[in-house]
Amino acid sequence: MRALLSFGLAILILAGFGVWMMQGTLVIGGVGPGKGEKPIASVLSGAEAPVSGDVALTGAAEASGTAAEEAKAKLVALEAAAAEAKALADAAYSAERKTELEADLEEKTAAVEEARKKAEEAAAVAEEAKAEAEHAAAEAAKVKGELQAVATVATRTDSGTESKALQSVRTVTYIAQPMAVEVPLRGRTRAKASVSAVAETSGIVDTIHVSKGQVVSVGDKLCTLDQGTRVAAVSQAEAGLAQANAGLVQAQLDFDTNEALRAKGLAAPNTGRGVEVGLSAAKAGLSGAQSGLDNAKAELERTVVVAKVNGVVQDPMATAGAMLAMGMPCATIVQLDPMVFIGQVPEARIGLARLGLVASIKTVSGETVEGEVSYISATADPSTRSFPVEIEFANVNGAVRDGITAQATVSMGTAPAHLLPQSVLTLNSEGVLGIRAVEDSKAKFYPIQIASDTRNGVWVLGLPLKVDVITLGQEYVSDGQEVAATNVEVGSPT
Repeated sequence: MRALLSFGLAILILAGFGVWMMQGTLVIGGVGPGKGEKPIASVLSGAEAPVSGDVALTGAAEASGTAAEEAKAKLVALEAAAAEAKALADAAYSAERKTELEADLEEKTAAVEEARKKAEEAAAVAEEAKAEAEHAAAEAAKVKGELQAVATVATRTDSGTESKALQSVRTVTYIAQPMAVEVPLRGRTRAKASVSAVAETSGIVDTIHVSKGQVVSVGDKLCTLDQGTRVAAVSQAEAGLAQANAGLVQAQLDFDTNEALRAKGLAAPNTGRGVEVGLSAAKAGLSGAQSGLDNAKAELERTVVVAKVNGVVQDPMATAGAMLAMGMPCATIVQLDPMVFIGQVPEARIGLARLGLVASIKTVSGETVEGEVSYISATADPSTRSFPVEIEFANVNGAVRDGITAQATVSMGTAPAHLLPQSVLTLNSEGVLGIRAVEDSKAKFYPIQIASDTRNGVWVLGLPLKVDVITLGQEYVSDGQEVAATNVEVGSPT
């Protein structure tokens, strides 16, 4: 590359010399001042004849012209060569520069790829470090909890013995109080019964005495069947009863007369047997006639279907002109007084449930009634693990309808419990909910069961009747740890 540059520079120098030669002046001596000076270009071109007739000078001039022409030709050649050399030099420089740039690009690309790989490796290391950090944090939290559960750090005395500083806690004494145990139940109302008033005989419906939604009482007529020949049957039975009654009167008269005659000896003793049989037959005839009349009247009464319970008339109902067979319904009566509430008691509270417990029922429509538990199922619902119960309540005016969603609160009596603030509740290392108390200057954990949550605090079960509950510092002591307790008061959270 450097050789080509040097060669081109030499060509440019020769070209410059040639140009100078073309613009210079030839001086010929002996012809006077200024007369021997001629431009080299005119001498080379032969435009003017030699000033002097000197043959030697003329030959020299011609030789110089020829040399100038040759120099001009060489100049042109040299310029061409210089241009070519410059082009070659430029091309060579561009190729070398391109090679250098490509090498540089390849080197930088390799460096970028290496940097990317290092970044990916660093990211993987960072993810691993993050996971290790999270694990370490979890372990640290676990260790911290364990450290908080142990005794405070011991300090060594000058004598070399160790003494432990007791953890200071604050306690409040709580005494058990009678707590009203109330279990809320969700369910619905249901009619005590839905009774179908059926026909006790067959016949065509003659009259319908009620309409749907009408309130009826026991004995109210619902519908009447066509009586047909049943009235005549009653009349016939009455006539038969009258005849049988007359026959009995006559048989009794015959028996009394025969008995009087036999007493006087006017009739044979064996005649008494006959009149006695006649009297018995007359009595039997009278009894049969009475039964026939009763049956005829009962059959006539069966043509009138009456309500057997109090309630509201509902479908299905018969229509006038329809044929009712024995056992077919004339109307359906829904018994709304009394009614029942149907709900379910959780299995955790079924041990407290018993018949006769008082309950308050409130429907979504706003009615509130009082009732008593009338039924407790012996088996649980397999899908909910709860026990169906029924609460019966009076519904004299029929304000509560059948099938309304309602909520019942069953009062299951009282139980000894403690009313504690929620702030004292804590968990032990196994995740069991409870409280920490002080007993014999040592911390003790009591598991509890929350019975009710109120604005004044939490009613809990499972504690001794009197307990010193740790209200401050319970998170820094463990079960069995000796503590320095300061009792504040005998109190409640209110």
